[in-house]
Amino acid sequence: METVKNAFDSIAPGWYNYRHHTIFRKELEELSQRWQKGKLLNLGCGHGADFLPFKEGFELYGVDFSGEMLKHAQKYADKYHLKVNLTQADVCRLPFPDNTFEWAIAVATYHHLKGHTEQLQALRELQRVLTPGGEAFLTVWNWLQPRFWGKSKEVMVPWRTGGRTVNRYYYLFTYGELEKLVRQAGFTIIKSFPESRYRFPVKWFSRNICLLVRKG
Repeated sequence: METVKNAFDSIAPGWYNYRHHTIFRKELEELSQRWQKGKLLNLGCGHGADFLPFKEGFELYGVDFSGEMLKHAQKYADKYHLKVNLTQADVCRLPFPDNTFEWAIAVATYHHLKGHTEQLQALRELQRVLTPGGEAFLTVWNWLQPRFWGKSKEVMVPWRTGGRTVNRYYYLFTYGELEKLVRQAGFTIIKSFPESRYRFPVKWFSRNICLLVRKG
C-alpha cells in the first residue's frame, strides 16, 4: 500500500489540472474580506489553488508533505502572480515559531491523517503557530455523506493516473467528532457549517464539514 505522501506525489500533475480552481471559492473569498490582511498559513496547500482569494493584502505561506505538489504550487503561484513562501513539512511538526500567523486555512488536509492521536497533534501544532485570537478555517470529508453510508470511517479512495490506480487514505469525520478534537486542541468554534454548494436544510449529510475556529 502506498503512503499518502507517495500517493499525492504521483497524482500531482493530474490534480493540478483537475482541481485547478478551489471548490471553496465562496468560503475563502468571505474569509479574505473578514481577515483583510496579515500572515496566512495554508496547511496541506497542495497545488496552491486555495491561495488565490488571498492574493491582495496577505503574506502567504504554504506547507505540504508532497514535494511534487509544492512544485505545482510554485507553478500555480507564478501563473497567477502570487508571492508565496512554500515549505515541505509534516503538519504534525510545523517548522515555525510559536505565534507566527494571524490566519490559517487547512482545506481537505486533516482527513488524510490516521487516527485521533495524529490528528490532535496536528491541530495542536496549528494552535501553537497561530497568534492569540488568530483564526483558522478547516475542512474535512463527512462520514455521513450518502456516498459513504454503510462504509468504514477509514477508506481508500482511488485516483487513476498514468494508466494505474493510486489509492489515497481518508479518515471520515462526523461534525461532533471534529468539533470535539478542535476543542481539545485549544480552539473555540466560531462556526460549524457545510460547504456553500450543499443545498439541503440539515447539515449533517453534507460532503464537507467546515469549521471556523479561534485560538483561545
